[in-house]
Amino acid sequence: MMSSLAAYDLLDPNGSINIIWDIMSWKPDGYLATVRISNLQMYRQIRSPGWTIGWTWANKEVIWSMVGAQAIDRGDCSNFKTNIPHSCETSPAIVDLLPGSVPQNQQLPNCCKGGVLGSWGQRDKAATVSWFQVSVGHSGTSRKTVKVPKGFYLLGPGAGYACSSAVVVPPSVFLSADGRRKTRAMSELGFTLSHVCAVYALKFHAAIVLSFSSNVFSNQYLQ
Repeated sequence: MMSSLAAYDLLDPNGSINIIWDIMSWKPDGYLATVRISNLQMYRQIRSPGWTIGWTWANKEVIWSMVGAQAIDRGDCSNFKTNIPHSCETSPAIVDLLPGSVPQNQQLPNCCKGGVLGSWGQRDKAATVSWFQVSVGHSGTSRKTVKVPKGFYLLGPGAGYACSSAVVVPPSVFLSADGRRKTRAMSELGFTLSHVCAVYALKFHAAIVLSFSSNVFSNQYLQ
């Protein structure tokens, strides 16, 4: 299922921002996910103060912890007497960490850039990508029971990117550092956002995909 809305950048009609949400492992009350934001807009950068990404949980999920980003508001965690979650917000808003804010050995690749993303047309493709990791609790613990978050959006200076409905993509494949071993995500949520408005796709074999442009979803970081 895929649909498209009319608004897009006339100079870059196929430009988009892809958001891939890979469920890497299941936990006793939820899962661990790696989220990858890729700016595939040829000319449009996301400048300081950077991106903000948000969504609304389908049930009463919480964020136990995050690596490479943080929720703006912890929310009401008064029901937790010990082991307080990172965020109990029903609609969390997430921002990137600032450069130098955490030690190098506690970072993910391409994290902690203050939410700044370069454009796809520049030479340094690593500058177009941002990663963070989120541990989700009070959630489903399998593909059959996990619920897809709703109402995804991405904000940047001078522009907003909203999502509407949904479609499916195959799970991401990750190569080991030596390139000799492949691992696949357990499940994946993927989203592609175009300049002002969007489409929204979702899959659940092991993936969810959001599409905000009129072109078919593609992600050059998927193997």
